[in-house]
Amino acid sequence: MKRYFSVFLTLALTLALQAQQLPNFGFDTWSKSGGAWNLYAKNTPEGQRVWDTANHGLSILGINGTVPEYEHVAAAGEGKAAVKMVSRKAFGKFVAGNLYTGRFVRVVKLSGAEMLYGVPFQGRPKSLSGYIHYIPAVVDQAKKPCLDRKGKTDIARIEVVLTDWTAPYDFTSNDGNFMDNATDPSVIGRGYLDISEDTGGYIPVEIPIRYRSDRKPTYVHITLTSSRDGGYFTGGTGSALYADEFRFNY
Repeated sequence: MKRYFSVFLTLALTLALQAQQLPNFGFDTWSKSGGAWNLYAKNTPEGQRVWDTANHGLSILGINGTVPEYEHVAAAGEGKAAVKMVSRKAFGKFVAGNLYTGRFVRVVKLSGAEMLYGVPFQGRPKSLSGYIHYIPAVVDQAKKPCLDRKGKTDIARIEVVLTDWTAPYDFTSNDGNFMDNATDPSVIGRGYLDISEDTGGYIPVEIPIRYRSDRKPTYVHITLTSSRDGGYFTGGTGSALYADEFRFNY
């Protein structure tokens, strides 16, 4: 963990100079390594990498659930890109397309993963905004406690959580050690948006962040997923979420 502490300390110093925005918030910069698409430039130091995905595990099978999109973008122009997340099956399990602030650590028992959630951040934004396009599929994969979702339209989620963590949240999907963002005392501010219908193209969204405390944040955890219940291996195969040009508003 000493290595990760050093990495995140470097990242904290980097973000302090970013005017309280996150690097690559427009999702324009991508690279590829070991078959996995990454949301950072090639050779970017670990301490400057903000976004991560499940691609490091999926790419073992030649699959990427989260990829760059250069044609279907909200803001056109040279060097512009969006992010496309697609839910699919891999390792015999349902895997939601996803993007989050933090770090993918390792594959666990071939069907799960260990991840470090959150990156250092000290701002108190009023909202998170951007552009999204959602194309939901019918939920064809469902596990407890989401069995009642089968046959219904899938739901995407975008969520931002500001916390007073002293280190990234160590999450292992196989263990089911989910943090309840609605009640956890470490959460200072939170905002989320569920999308349950086809948006028919890109639409602007703004997600208000509601604060529960005047404490100063130390970490921000943002997640975007094409299947809200993907953590429970539940969702629609083929559900796709595009996102572009995100930013914090103060």
